[in-house]
Amino acid sequence: MTSKVMERTQRFARIGPMTLLAPTWFAPPAGEARRSVGELLREWRLRRRMSQLLLATEAEISTRHLSFVESGRATPSREMVMHLAERLSVPLRERNALLVAAGYAPLYRERALDDPQLAAAREAVELVLRGHEPYPALAVDRHWNIVASNSALAALIGESSPALLAAPVNALRLSLHPEGIAPRIVNWHTWRTHLLARLQRQIEASADAALISLHDELAAYPAPAGALPAAAEPIQHHIAVPLRVRTALGELSFYSTTTVFGTPVDITLSELAIEAFFPADPQTAAALRTLAS
Repeated sequence: MTSKVMERTQRFARIGPMTLLAPTWFAPPAGEARRSVGELLREWRLRRRMSQLLLATEAEISTRHLSFVESGRATPSREMVMHLAERLSVPLRERNALLVAAGYAPLYRERALDDPQLAAAREAVELVLRGHEPYPALAVDRHWNIVASNSALAALIGESSPALLAAPVNALRLSLHPEGIAPRIVNWHTWRTHLLARLQRQIEASADAALISLHDELAAYPAPAGALPAAAEPIQHHIAVPLRVRTALGELSFYSTTTVFGTPVDITLSELAIEAFFPADPQTAAALRTLAS
């Protein structure tokens, strides 16, 4: 790498988890507080493609009672709101919205990652990132903004535009933007399809407006100059979709894994994920070990 690229990537690598979020209690989005808890529950039920009968059966309540709750003819208790939210796999942030709509105080706190109460979780993230070296790894929030990374990530992002490396750095935007990693991705069409499908599943699970906007933005990006046509990309003979990138070290190929916190009761932790990249072939592993040494 050139000295300019190294300087840029070193600056990026110093992005730490302290920039994630300011501590705050849940604040309902504009307009959402005016919606009844019944309307919100019905929306989540339909999003999960569940009938009233199926949800009532799983929640062990009568269909009549569920119908009354959704129509506003019955006000659910705090325990019932949480019980239904659990059966619907509602994210913690949206569970707070349900509680507020029902007239109860929010239950889940949202802290900054540098909050003293999250010190153990922050240390766990940093241990995973450092322990994964010499292979790239990064931690992202619910909108795919990078909150921490290890030094090995520089091998992937070093030639990206400085504008894309200015905080907050969005991992998906960095991957698919024409001035990001995209021009160097050998299997761009395959990787783009994989990322958009993954983002769509996240949207279906969370109904997050910011993710919907991000999906629309990414889907509108043109193919980078020099990208192979989809039909001309190498046929994949892998156990998972690899990320194949041309770098100063040669072509590198990776599988990715996702790690999340189990049973979180803090919104920040529930929305935090660690993306770790493992070498998909011996050449990639050797190149990164050589770079680290």
